[in-house]
Amino acid sequence: MFSRERKTPIAEWWWTIDKSLLAALILLLLVGVLLSFAASPPVAERLGLGPWHFIIRQAIFAALALPVMIATSFLPRRPARLLALAVLVGSTILLWLTLVLGVEVKGATRWVSIAGNTVQPSEFVKPAYAVIGAWLFAESMKRPGVPARSIAFLLMLVIVAGLLLQPDIGQTALVLATWGALLFLSGISWVVIFGLGATAVGLLFAAYAFFPHFAKRIDTFLNPEGGGNTYQVDKALGSLLEGGWFGRGPGESMANKIIPDAHADYVFSAAAGEFGILFCLCLVALIGFIVIKALIGAQQQQSLFARLAASTLAIQFGLQCSINLAVNLSLMPPKGMTLPFVSYGGTSMLAIAFGMGLMLALTRKKPEERLASGLPVYRSGVLSPAE
Repeated sequence: MFSRERKTPIAEWWWTIDKSLLAALILLLLVGVLLSFAASPPVAERLGLGPWHFIIRQAIFAALALPVMIATSFLPRRPARLLALAVLVGSTILLWLTLVLGVEVKGATRWVSIAGNTVQPSEFVKPAYAVIGAWLFAESMKRPGVPARSIAFLLMLVIVAGLLLQPDIGQTALVLATWGALLFLSGISWVVIFGLGATAVGLLFAAYAFFPHFAKRIDTFLNPEGGGNTYQVDKALGSLLEGGWFGRGPGESMANKIIPDAHADYVFSAAAGEFGILFCLCLVALIGFIVIKALIGAQQQQSLFARLAASTLAIQFGLQCSINLAVNLSLMPPKGMTLPFVSYGGTSMLAIAFGMGLMLALTRKKPEERLASGLPVYRSGVLSPAE
């Protein structure tokens, strides 16, 4: 099935995929399932659920996410782009529908109920926009007369407007950062970069002025003694300190038993309490390896679209991980951002799997690239002399 002499889709996929990147992503997915055993039972018991409730659901989500990622990685570049376009259109429509038909949780309307399951459309918007935005930027660079960058900008505004109305400041920042990454990778001047940086600072002040819940989080972060609710942040820091270098062992951390979101946004803190700082450093190293390996693979692509899209997906993945880790370390206010493949959440896991599948598809070696590297190239059912 994986023989170099057989021209089959599976064999072709196997000899063109970045195997180390694929293995790292699968390992991260398995780490998420492992941590659910340590972090989720106390949360389930506090909610009156069985201790295995979140563990079983996390395992089911992982079992669904893996084939989504692998199936998406089989796609050639054009079908991958078309799929991303379909997902972007569908998820953007659902994003706006949440404002009318959405389910309100903690004062925000970010979820819509489909067949009895709640879905957060913004999770799918992010990777889809990264790919379609990259395609539009690539087209504008190849055909300067085409207003593709303006279209990408308008798409970003439509998405951001829907996110702000929910409201969801964290996802808004990530979409804006995705657009900023596309601008940077496409080679804009430093004057524009500094101008955009100043605009971003202005937007933060505007968000502080117009969104009370955002302002409250900033005030609490800057002045924890001012009466704001810092219970979860304090307990998460306690879990980080409690674990030491090697942790207290599975199920032994006291802080994890009282962190409300130990299975979701604060799973990193839960991991520190159970398995120690060394385990967490290894987890950070694994995430860093994924981002760096993806960026290297992206720069090896001859297609401008593939380089931009794969790089943007890697940056988006890295930024989301960084935001979650910064919140766990109390370096920034809570954002409700999951740790990809590790935090509990079905929509997030499937959306990340879709995005990473696209990244794997776009970093696969094309036939001409395989010939240059000395790898086997299939033509008319036989191997080329490159073998």
